[in-house]
Amino acid sequence: MTDILLLQGANMNWLGKREPELYGTTSAAELDKIVRAHAETLDLSLEIFYTNTEGTAIDRIYKAAQDGIAGLVMNPAGFTYGGFALRDCLRAVRLPYVEVHMTNIERRSTRSLTVAEADGVIIGLGIDSYRLGLDAIVAVLRQQSTS
Repeated sequence: MTDILLLQGANMNWLGKREPELYGTTSAAELDKIVRAHAETLDLSLEIFYTNTEGTAIDRIYKAAQDGIAGLVMNPAGFTYGGFALRDCLRAVRLPYVEVHMTNIERRSTRSLTVAEADGVIIGLGIDSYRLGLDAIVAVLRQQSTS
């Protein structure tokens, strides 16, 4: 199995309750079940980590790199537009990284600071963004192993 970290940024723990007109009514716990089931079909060992604190996200990413995690899928959420330190962390660790967003952040005039470090980005497909994000990290890892 390939070890992957799914990091959920600020406010994602409130999924299903917060702005359902944008994010839908699927709760964080329901999303976790959906994503874990998809990870199993891809033979991925998935750790899901939620934090509302940028420093905690940074610490977890550094730990993932130290522990030999193969790749990172992250929805930076509330860190998207203010996460300079998070971006620098991603640049430092150089983990294969796919960024996901449930909404089309471009339509919402939001620019991601962390996307510059991503190998790929999935946006605007609701909870399917996570399934596609896992598919994408598998593709990135496959590409890197043949390079």
